[in-house]
Amino acid sequence: MAAFDPKTTALVLIDLQNGIVGMPLAPRSGPDVLAAGQGLAERFRKACAPVVLVNVAWASDFADAPKGEVDQANPRPEGGLPAEWSALVEGLAQPGDILVQKRNWGAFYGTDLDLHLRRRGIRTIVIGGIATNFGVESTVRNAWELGYSVVVVEDACATTTAELHGVAIKLIFPRIAKVAVADDIEFAKT
Repeated sequence: MAAFDPKTTALVLIDLQNGIVGMPLAPRSGPDVLAAGQGLAERFRKACAPVVLVNVAWASDFADAPKGEVDQANPRPEGGLPAEWSALVEGLAQPGDILVQKRNWGAFYGTDLDLHLRRRGIRTIVIGGIATNFGVESTVRNAWELGYSVVVVEDACATTTAELHGVAIKLIFPRIAKVAVADDIEFAKT
């Protein structure tokens, strides 16, 4: 894989937050995804490339959550989610990082993510997070539709089952992105 230009490449990490990282995940654990994300973030910061940390949150009454009728709705605890459920895992965010809060699976719709990226001249997004086939996939699809080049870091992603992870990694992402591992991500010397 070609080396990335830190002036036009950003890292986007999806939902590395208290209420999600501890869930049962596959093909790797939430702490493993977090460690991979933290390692990537350190490399991006060192290269002076933007790091975007995205979390998902809703009002305690879920008034701002999607309302469409579905066959299998996500549970919504009465009284809202536990305190700190939506907070990014401690130590992940650093000064200068871009923080984006979403209320859907994808990180573009209803947020200012596209504005942050375009105003910084970003053309390529390197992405990881939880869950591969939900928040990561929705964000990758939106980024591709918006004209960004996208690189999904396979070993910085996980979801509820290895099978669902595999479908996204092997069948969906190669049609709209490049798939890499963390060690593949390098920056051009400037």
